[in-house]
Amino acid sequence: MASVMPVVVYALDEDGGRRVRVDGELLGRTYSLRDIAEFLRRAGIENVGEA
Repeated sequence: MASVMPVVVYALDEDGGRRVRVDGELLGRTYSLRDIAEFLRRAGIENVGEA
């Protein structure tokens, strides 16, 4: 059974970016869906594609 890793993508900030947190760890700021997919891939979450 796969483990659960909570993913939080925050609302836009004043610079137009969004903070991304996976399993309680802040991974950085994203400006596109491609950035989010890359953060998730680096966190070990597989089979993530752009919508």
